[in-house]
This record gives sequence, structure tokens and C-alpha cells, in this order.
Amino acid sequence: MSSPLDDAVTAMTGSENRFDVTIICTTDDHQAAYWMDRLGDGICKDSRMVLACSEDWGPGGAGNGLGTLYAYQKACKLAKEKYDVDLADLLEKKEVSAALFHTAGKGTRMAPLPASENNNKPGVKLPVLYTKTDGSAAPITVLEAVIKQTGVYAASRKGRLSVFWGDQVFIPSAPFLYTPTHHADIMCTLLGDSAPTAEEWAAQGLEKYGVIAVLKGDARNAAQVEKVNHATAVKMLESLGDIGQVGPSLGSFSVSATLLQGLCEEYAVELTTKTAKLDTDPHFWMPLTLPKAEYASLMSQKGIEAEVSNVHHDRMTAFKAKLDLTELGLFGAVDVGKDACWWDYGLLKLYSKNNLKLLEDDGDAKLLRKFMGVTDKKAHSTLGETTVDEPSTVLNCKIGSGSIASSVLANVTCKEISADGAIVVNCVAPKITAGKGAILYNLISTEDIVVADGAVQVEVTEESGDSMLLKSAMDTDGGKAWKIKLDVNEVTFEDVFKKNKDANVGAIEIKRAESYKKVADSLGL
Repeated sequence: MSSPLDDAVTAMTGSENRFDVTIICTTDDHQAAYWMDRLGDGICKDSRMVLACSEDWGPGGAGNGLGTLYAYQKACKLAKEKYDVDLADLLEKKEVSAALFHTAGKGTRMAPLPASENNNKPGVKLPVLYTKTDGSAAPITVLEAVIKQTGVYAASRKGRLSVFWGDQVFIPSAPFLYTPTHHADIMCTLLGDSAPTAEEWAAQGLEKYGVIAVLKGDARNAAQVEKVNHATAVKMLESLGDIGQVGPSLGSFSVSATLLQGLCEEYAVELTTKTAKLDTDPHFWMPLTLPKAEYASLMSQKGIEAEVSNVHHDRMTAFKAKLDLTELGLFGAVDVGKDACWWDYGLLKLYSKNNLKLLEDDGDAKLLRKFMGVTDKKAHSTLGETTVDEPSTVLNCKIGSGSIASSVLANVTCKEISADGAIVVNCVAPKITAGKGAILYNLISTEDIVVADGAVQVEVTEESGDSMLLKSAMDTDGGKAWKIKLDVNEVTFEDVFKKNKDANVGAIEIKRAESYKKVADSLGL
């Protein structure tokens, strides 16, 4: 008998489990064009629409609250221009499910990998494959893995907009098919069948997170509190009812067409002038679900004066009064299950850890290989006299000789290789030597490549075809080192980020592929 996790992965691997409409919120227009083309020709080819748009809000950004509304409005406009479709009407009539993926951001914690994708952070490749419409195989991106995973919720969300973040894959152990009962529902990990005691709250570290509290009763209404201890949470929620279950929030949520349209109308001025910055948790969910005094108290911890918080709470209370709550409640929870699997790729160390997990043999690793479609560890590869140990995965590679041990490779071409405990993606050279724990990414060279233990080396290509190497190490925190010129580099990560601004990522990927092919052909394999 299969487990809930197995059932979820099986559903994820079916192309029918995709949202009808996929919306990608990007950093710039070049990235938007890239994702429209790539997704339409790949993982979303059977979807009704792929709509990608940039967040051209200005310095500081819109926040994920206004950013969601703004991206949705831009997607509606694009749907009309490109497909002559009224997306808002389709949602209102519950004819489609739609998902919006936030991908904008510098990706400092993943440095230097996003630099090699010219700031297209969600375009960082994983060492596993997907099949394009022409039948060829290529490494899948982090975003495509997230789209593949989240699609299991599509069938339950006709007439709703789902919002996800683009660097974390999770496999729910709780049922993914459900009937929405609230205008907004937020994904969380409910930790038990009853409210935790003060001791359990502390032991589970709930004071460190945004926490969703589900109240007792058939309605299962919920509220959100943020980084508070047990006593404070109970006090804040006592006027709403008794706490039934609690758990940390994942941040991802879905909203009904009614609530979505209402929020767009409420914030019409801000969306037109593009001046404010509002996030979902502190500016939407908390003022909608918490009493005024408790909301102001929480916001004071963020340095927001009570007068400002009270005005905003009054505004959201007036907005809530206009909503029809006869068929749906206001705010609820979607439990992913306390036994859910998590594979986060938003940090360089986690990118390494979760890709090397492909080598392991526990239940989590088996689920990951099943999700990623790794049924043949040497698929699409020609390996000549190369020796490969059993755990290693070597996908879409052409290698003449050498040895590969405890390593994960995808789209690698070389005459000779020595890889031990390494991750190598999109690399070509006469000979490649990759040390234990090393990451080699997008390296194209007519000379031999040698990367030491624990080192990270990527290549940054420009539209002209010129390129430069950018290096780091597994023990270097890209966020902390963002403005620091490392001894192994001529420039900082921030310098490269600025130089990559508004890069034509689609044209560069074509140029990179041409350069790769030229070197690969010269090797005569």
C-alpha cells in the first residue's frame, strides 16, 4: 500500500496536474519573455496560459502583498493582449485555476549560482532532466520543479489564485485534494490534533515563526500571529475563540476571486501610483484576523507606531465588512502535514545538500528521485570507458574516460573526468577535475578545468559571448560576502549583479548553448 507521500509524488509527475494559468512575477522584461517561452515549450505546455510579467515598481519593491495584486493585474492585461481572454472573469466563473510564482530578488544566499544565470535566480538549473517538446532532454530549473510540485493543488482551486515562492519544493503528507472553505487559506504545518501547551510551544520553537492558529469549531476559522510566546498568543486570540491547532506558516496561500478583486479595488490608488510597500502577513492577514489592540502590539515589535497600525487595522476592518461571508469564511488553513518532505534550493548549502541527496538511499532520497524522474541514473549518457559508482547520477552526459564517485552530473561533456562527491552542471572541457563537495556550473573551456574540494566555480556569459569566471566556496555565505571582493575574484558578487542588470537572459542562454556545442564538437567524442 502506497503512502500519502508516494501518492502526492505520483500526482505531481502527471502533466494533467498543472494549474490552468501559470503567472510568473520576474525582475525584468527579459526574464518575463524567457519564462513565457521556456514554460510554454516545456513543463506548462499543456496548460491554458503562461503569463510572465516584471515587477516594475521601483526602489524597495511592492512587498509580496501589493506585489501579488500588481502582478495579477499585469497578468490580466497580458492575457487580454495575448490570448484575448478575460482572466478575472474566468476566475469569477470558476472556469480556471491560476497560480502566481514570485521569483524576483537578488538571490544573495545562492551566490554565485544566480550570477551565472545573469540574475535569473529561478533559472538556476538542477542536475536532473526534463523533456522538451522536441523530445530532447535538458536540466530542469528550480522554478520548474516548484511548478511541478505545486500543481497537485490545482484541481481543488478552480476560481482561486494560488501564490507560491519559487525556490522550495515540498511533498505534503496531508491530503492535497480539498474543498476550500475560506476566501483566503494559507499553507501551514499543523503540529498536532490539539493546541500545544506552553512547554510544547517553546520546545517546537513556535515563537520564531509566523504561526497559524486554527480555532475550535466546525468553521475552522484561523488567525495569524507572528513571533510570540504561548501566553501572548493565547491572550491575543482569546476574544476570537479557543485555539484548536497551531503550526508554522509556509507563507504560500490562495484567495477567492471575490477577495482578490476586493483587494485590488481597496488598493487601487497604491497599485496605480506604485508608491507603497505592503506584505501579506503583516498588512493583510494579521489585521484581518486579529483584534485591533493585539495587532498594534505585534506591529510595535516591528517598529511601527500604534497610530499607524490602528489606521491600517480600521481600513482592513472596513474592507472585511464589505465581504460576503455567507458561503465562505474569511481566513482558513491548509495543512501540509507534519510528515511533509522539504527540499529547499534557496541557499547554496541547501542546493548542495538536496542535490547530493540524490545519491542516498533512504525514503526521502527515493521520493526525491521519483519526483525528479530519475529512474535511470545514466539516462541519455554515453560514458565510454568511464567508471561510475552505483550511487552517482550521470544524466545527459558524454564522457570518454575517467572516474565518477558519489557525484551528481547533468549535461557534462569531456574527454576525461575525475569527480568525487561533486555537483557538475552544464560543463564542457577536455578534462574536468571536481573535488569533494565542489560545485561546477555553466563552465565552458577549451582548457582543462580543475576545481578543488569545497570550491564553487561558475561562468558568467554576456550577450556578446564574452565571459568571466566567478568563484566562491561552500563555507562562504553569499549574503554576508555580497559586497566583499573575495581573494579568488576580481569583483564582488554585487558588482556582477549590477553588471547583469536587464541582461537578455534568453539571448544569453542561446549564446551559451552555441559556445557549449562548439567546444563539445571540438572534442570529437
